[in-house]
Amino acid sequence: MRAEETGGGARKPDAAVVRDALGVGVAVGLSGFAFGVTSAGSGLTVLQTCALSLLVFTGASQFALVGALAGGGNPFTAAAGAFFLGVRNAFYGLRLSQLLALPRAVRPFAAHWVIDETAAVSLAQPTRRSARIGFTVTGLTLYVLWNLTTLLGALGAEALGDTDAWGIDAAGPAVFLALLAPMLKSTTERAVAGIAVVLGLGLLPVLPAGVPVLVAALAAPAVLWAEGHKRGDRRASRRASQGGEHR
Repeated sequence: MRAEETGGGARKPDAAVVRDALGVGVAVGLSGFAFGVTSAGSGLTVLQTCALSLLVFTGASQFALVGALAGGGNPFTAAAGAFFLGVRNAFYGLRLSQLLALPRAVRPFAAHWVIDETAAVSLAQPTRRSARIGFTVTGLTLYVLWNLTTLLGALGAEALGDTDAWGIDAAGPAVFLALLAPMLKSTTERAVAGIAVVLGLGLLPVLPAGVPVLVAALAAPAVLWAEGHKRGDRRASRRASQGGEHR
């Protein structure tokens, strides 16, 4: 095989790829139960809750939407916050389109499965074949389980009654943080997350529900600007010191 077909890495057994993909798909797919309970507890019907999982299928955006609605936020503001959280999937898609090189007829359907977990599993594979297997198995497992557990959670919320009394309203943020924390590996990523948390929580009492999420998104460009400015200062200092040595 040519290098571009294999990804240029050592081959990984298909069974190992399937095992890893199933592990991610099952672990994350089960958290759809928390979304179903949270969504139904926020006032959405079972049908509306299931439609969100079937058609949106990006957990963080779904939790952001129902969380903002539960807090009394304007539906358009809530949708805007969810949209901005989901924009990251477009960047995953740019990378995965090159890595997977799927047939054009398949791409519109595969695009629905471009989320954090499928991107992470695919990008971790050494070859194109492994990446395709990882993407397919993770996407299929996660989509089926997420939608099934969403339905069970929404139905369970009706049986539970007042979900606020059970403290289940904290399930959404807890699941989101559990998914996010392992991804914060660099200092820049941790700085963005920290500033976003401060902005989001600090503005929560003074801004309408859903708006703090939009403001918190400014943490990323702010940190990236600071990082670029710092690198520019270092280069300028290095050039100045080199110029002094040559005198």
